[in-house]
Amino acid sequence: MILYEDAALVVLDKPAGLSSEEGVPAALRAHWNAPDAFVGVVHRLDTGVSGLMVYARTPAAAAALSRQVTQSQDAYAVQDGRTEGKAAAPQFVKQYRAVLAGAPDAQLPAAGVLRDYLFKDSRKGRVFPVSRPRKGVREAVLEYRILATAGENSLAEITLHTGRTHQIRVQFASRRHPLYGDGKYGSRQKGSIALQSCGLRFVHPDTGKPMAFSLPLPAAAPWKEFLELGE
Repeated sequence: MILYEDAALVVLDKPAGLSSEEGVPAALRAHWNAPDAFVGVVHRLDTGVSGLMVYARTPAAAAALSRQVTQSQDAYAVQDGRTEGKAAAPQFVKQYRAVLAGAPDAQLPAAGVLRDYLFKDSRKGRVFPVSRPRKGVREAVLEYRILATAGENSLAEITLHTGRTHQIRVQFASRRHPLYGDGKYGSRQKGSIALQSCGLRFVHPDTGKPMAFSLPLPAAAPWKEFLELGE
């Protein structure tokens, strides 16, 4: 689970089924045998989704990493034309891979940028795309590339420009390409949600050194059909 650890932070591969906000910090404290240890949550990952996350081990590191998250969101907003300003390279970069239903088509070309207005309905525990901004609506942007198609599914590489609840799941499902296993958003395929946080880049809050982590393609279904293609 833990891939890297020092006095300032810990990087890990979160298993699906463990909450990123409560479950992982509790597991880390148990691992360290330190029930009062500081664990700063810098970013989040849906409970049903696995993959790379970084947690701060000091308040100073948490503040520094959180500033990088904000800087990156601002940089992407300029890059996307959502706000004016000087373009800068994002410091905190999150990359994902997902298995989607179907092959590229008119609604989902082989590569591109998806932009939507999303409304989170807390009572229903769901997020819905809407046609225009209003109270409670936030713009969601991601870029993607379809790497391969095998059978009824495609493998996509995704970089988030915004961090909205269920964003990846909703944006692809709204184009009739739901993620494998994501019954909440229309998948008819049974299994765990095929979404993985596979790449993470940031600057070390103490040393200023660029840090980069990546995970291989999972070996289990439905990922394994793409391993067989040589991905």
